Amino acid sequence: MIHSLFLINSSGDIFLEKHWKSVVSRSVCDYFFEAQERATEAENVPPVIPTPHHYLLSVYRHKIFFVAVIQTEVPPLFVIEFLHRVVDTFQDYFGVCSEPVIKDNVVVVYEVLEEMLDNGFPLATESNILKELIKPPTILRTVVNTITGSTNVGDQLPTGQLSVVPWRRTGVKYTNNEAYFDVIEEIDAIIDKSGSTITAEIQGVIDACVKLTGMPDLTLSFMNPRLLDDVSFHPCVRFKRWESERILSFIPPDGNFRLLSYHVSAQNLVAIPVYVKHNISFRDSSSLGRFEITVGPKQTMGKTIEGVTVTSQMPKGVLNMSLTPSQGTHTFDPVTKMLSWDVGKINPQKPPNLKGTMSLQAGASKPDENPTINLQFKIQQLAISGLKVNRLDMYGEKYKPFKGIKYMTKAGKFQVRT
Repeated sequence: MIHSLFLINSSGDIFLEKHWKSVVSRSVCDYFFEAQERATEAENVPPVIPTPHHYLLSVYRHKIFFVAVIQTEVPPLFVIEFLHRVVDTFQDYFGVCSEPVIKDNVVVVYEVLEEMLDNGFPLATESNILKELIKPPTILRTVVNTITGSTNVGDQLPTGQLSVVPWRRTGVKYTNNEAYFDVIEEIDAIIDKSGSTITAEIQGVIDACVKLTGMPDLTLSFMNPRLLDDVSFHPCVRFKRWESERILSFIPPDGNFRLLSYHVSAQNLVAIPVYVKHNISFRDSSSLGRFEITVGPKQTMGKTIEGVTVTSQMPKGVLNMSLTPSQGTHTFDPVTKMLSWDVGKINPQKPPNLKGTMSLQAGASKPDENPTINLQFKIQQLAISGLKVNRLDMYGEKYKPFKGIKYMTKAGKFQVRT
């Protein structure tokens, strides 16, 4: 299974390594560095890299590469899912997952990794089980450990580890009982120059924060569960009930967890919430070019589009740009040729516009192709697929919990060709 784990920062330095079976030399990462050099962006590094004696599987999150080294045939998604679980656990323990934080809490990091894998095989990956085994660091605990020389390792085995519901600890008590669910959808799309959709798909997740006393049994039903395709569940969900009734029935873990992730790929079901009008032209004889783009809302069910940013990699022949935005701020880097426009919130009555001229290299031929436009945006209280939660019920406990559902749509890889 997993032999070693290397954590590599964006500058290519290995700042942490952990070995479970035999020690694997750092030189194995040279194959990874070669692949990193060939990739134009960090996200484009292949997730699986074969080497003569090992396979390197990696994920890139929070500007850190988590690289697992394996020697035998293993389902790659199994290892990649585990690496994502490691990142989520660090985030849960330390609030943020970054190089300085991992270095500051290196003892806890090693203790957690030791519990998550046993001889290279996943063992305890549930956050609340791990928190009973290894206490999360606090300022007071750190001071006490420094003075007494003790560690964060718990005194006894977690009670949930030996039960039929290992994801939930026993004897949970809260004064305020609450259950919150966030339906978050990411839309990936490619739009051609005429505004037609080439490809569009939605990646969705339902994240939960459940703080309920005792051992509650929850059911969550949807208005339109047939929308959900290619669904992946948390182990707490009773799959038979979902198959027969399309209802989520589960005993929830305590605290934050991902209840399910899903995929909507049918073209006719994916509504595109924004439009981009563009006029980008280069002339053969002239050293000037025209640039104009307008961004506006479309199919947003009356919700506001906010956090809009537009980026575009301009051709090498563009020396500078003189642009005027109707709202927001823009920057153009003459070295990297990257144009960035921070739009903010879109007013439907007055769609934001960025226009002006481009200074081109004298005597250079006009670029072979126009630049592509990349968009980022957020829409609160809207699931673009149309997914809606019908009701949430609780059984097995007498109290009435406070319940809340929140929806959000955001752009994943959203590209407009010009």
